[in-house]
Amino acid sequence: MVATLPTRSPSSGVVGQVEPRIWTQPLRELTRQTSYGFDVIDFAEYIGRPLDPWQRWLVVHAGELQEDGVTPRFRQVLVLVARQNGKTELLVVMSLYWLYVERVNLILGTSTNLDYARESWEKAVTLAEARESLQREIHPRTGIRRANGEQTLTVTSGGRYKIAASNARGGRSLTIGKLIMDELREHHDWSAYNAAMPATSAVHDAQAWMITNQGDDKSVVLASLRKQALDGTDARLGIFEWSAPDGSKATDVEALAMANPNLGHRISLDSLMGDAIRAEAAGGEQLAGFLTEHHCRYVPMLSPAIDPTDWMACLDVGDLSAVRDRVTLCMDVSPDMQHATVYAAALLDDERVRVEAIAAWSGPGCTDMLRRELLPIVERVKPKRFGWFPSGPAASLAADMSEERGWMPEDVEVEEIRGEVTAVCMGFSEQVSAKRIAHSGDPLLDAHVAGAEKLMHGDGWRFSRRGSGHVDAAYAAAGAVHLARTIKPEDYAGVYFA
Repeated sequence: MVATLPTRSPSSGVVGQVEPRIWTQPLRELTRQTSYGFDVIDFAEYIGRPLDPWQRWLVVHAGELQEDGVTPRFRQVLVLVARQNGKTELLVVMSLYWLYVERVNLILGTSTNLDYARESWEKAVTLAEARESLQREIHPRTGIRRANGEQTLTVTSGGRYKIAASNARGGRSLTIGKLIMDELREHHDWSAYNAAMPATSAVHDAQAWMITNQGDDKSVVLASLRKQALDGTDARLGIFEWSAPDGSKATDVEALAMANPNLGHRISLDSLMGDAIRAEAAGGEQLAGFLTEHHCRYVPMLSPAIDPTDWMACLDVGDLSAVRDRVTLCMDVSPDMQHATVYAAALLDDERVRVEAIAAWSGPGCTDMLRRELLPIVERVKPKRFGWFPSGPAASLAADMSEERGWMPEDVEVEEIRGEVTAVCMGFSEQVSAKRIAHSGDPLLDAHVAGAEKLMHGDGWRFSRRGSGHVDAAYAAAGAVHLARTIKPEDYAGVYFA
């Protein structure tokens, strides 16, 4: 069972929260007999590197044992915590504990950047050499190997701690007792995971620690494992997540305390707050980056085209009934041809532009449905102007849209939006920021606006169509707004919704 703390936590001064916001609850009381974490705490004290409060909490809960008192309850431990809270230091202590106390045959430390894995390994070697009782157990001949790609610390019991890069080769041909996968957010495919995790299958008490900050849209392994942990689909996958609740402001002190358990200890509130204030003021990519790194929150993209706070501020439920003489329509199609949309827009008397959903189709046959239903929609709405993007995925419908096919009534002005795509997208973003857009909270448009990321094009940008997400609703809405803003008042005709 996964526990989630309430959105707001009791405030007890400016210190980090020791208990994570999201975590897998223990099956029984955690004592020295039911968790090896207490021994880790003692070992850390012994080598002169005492654990911080949140680290002590974590090792006790992640070190929960099964009824046999030997086998870890969790074969995989997923830890999410904001940056600079001491996760690397914890992994160094854990590695030495496994090597010297549990006498694990092989501990493998991995990171997408081998230099980071090497840094942790070097810290462990330094600690082992500094403590006489540990130094005596370093193997006299093969104890420390620093050759590039062969970094290994071997003790007289035969146990080894070595490192490898997180790639398709890391861990293959090995039998791993304890596995460290640092910065899981950087695993953009399953190749490294599939190379290392199976190497633990022959060890009955093996355990993999995957510790990371929150990821982004490319963090497919982290996203999948986190979802499985929250769903409880794998009883041997535990999650321990220090993060701020979704929707928290960057400057929310309680939110920062939830994501930064070392706040007030090793992390200064002043330094975090300064970054938070600047991020909130800048918005966009800078804000998304701060929330990912220091709130440990998933942000759909790191370069959002539309500020989500500004978009929500434009929410104003209504319709276009009062401006039927100036309505425009625009349609767009997703690159995978699995989604298509038509949106309407019109300039209001207060100079805002209202956007309204007209139609949407999804699935393999969506473009055929658009072909059949578009003309009836146009005849019903009677727009002043109709637009589409012939240089985008909608180009697949170019033959159907030709004037020779008579696809549009003669009194409807058709505009092919080609060279103005950048202006359309950037203009829509600017209008949202200026609170000159009105929308009714259409779920589809909300989702596509939230997923719209900037794709740089020369000195400007347009909505990115990369990845598996759809943004055709954002394109259709932006196109309709562009057309509505460029209609001259003297051109308004008595067109209307039927």
